[in-house]
Amino acid sequence: MSAKSDIRAEADRLRAFFEARGAEVFEADILQPAGALLNLYGEDIRARAFVTQDPLRGEMMLRPDFTVPLVQRHLDSGTGAARYTYAGEVFRRQEDDEDRPSEYIQVGYELFGGDDEEAADAEVFASMDEALGDVPVTRTIGDFSVLTAAIESLDTPERRKKALYRHLWRPRRFDALIERFSRPAPPPPPLPDPGIPHVGLRSPEEIAARVALLAEEAETPPLAADEVARIRALLSLADTAPLAVERMKRIADGVELIALAADRVALVLDALASRGIDTGELLFEASFGLTSLEYYSGFVFGFKASGLAPVATGGRYDLLTAAMNGGATIPAVGGVIRPEVLLALKGSRS
Repeated sequence: MSAKSDIRAEADRLRAFFEARGAEVFEADILQPAGALLNLYGEDIRARAFVTQDPLRGEMMLRPDFTVPLVQRHLDSGTGAARYTYAGEVFRRQEDDEDRPSEYIQVGYELFGGDDEEAADAEVFASMDEALGDVPVTRTIGDFSVLTAAIESLDTPERRKKALYRHLWRPRRFDALIERFSRPAPPPPPLPDPGIPHVGLRSPEEIAARVALLAEEAETPPLAADEVARIRALLSLADTAPLAVERMKRIADGVELIALAADRVALVLDALASRGIDTGELLFEASFGLTSLEYYSGFVFGFKASGLAPVATGGRYDLLTAAMNGGATIPAVGGVIRPEVLLALKGSRS
């Protein structure tokens, strides 16, 4: 493993690389208010963040990433289009794998604003690719809009679509919901006898509302078999990028929203090719990043070598900016590099 001084030197090199592309250097406090992160990610973040209590500021977290404070900084500045870069430690609790570090350095490059989203996606990816140099990695891309388009196209009530959206980043739960919505729902239980004294945590009104929802669910037709097959086909879609777009269009089979998502992926590939990226060597996975890139909402990517943690990851996170900006979306895309993994790759090449 490289010495920390070597990792910091590599981080400084990478940050200077992005700064030379017009990126403003961003610094973020190591201690971040827990409230904003909990509002965005929910209580799940406690399982992977270091939480502490400040007597004046309340609950705080050791910085789990730079993206949230950077978005807040950008919103506070009122700036339009902007580029940022940063380098510093992030902290993640590890409960299942003692070999994964709980503290490591990230170097990021983030773009905000702009009218051409595909061009911005391609710029970030190509900049990451150039910064990594010729180290041996597999480059994989994906696009969450493909799966969200498949959900939106379902002939089912909005409440079911919202449940599927919410659990898209939890594949096991998502699969269980698809399975449940594919079968007729059981009839609801009877309402409690009003002559029996009420005992329990839920009020009678809450119980009645829940039973009414279950009754509505019981009357909702199951998902059509072809819709389920289409979603499962997209979830398993993995191929070289140009072939994946062709397969996506065949899977769409006339479903306009999915066909439009495939067209957008094709536009990103064109933008990547215009920056010198051989798209025929890129892998495309429709489900790429579902378990690890939970605030991304469109184009995503990762650079990885066998036996090592990903050396670089990133993507588009417009939904995050909307969540922090009262529902108003600001186009944003970015990525991070782990310099210690990059040094390990350079060492294996020499």
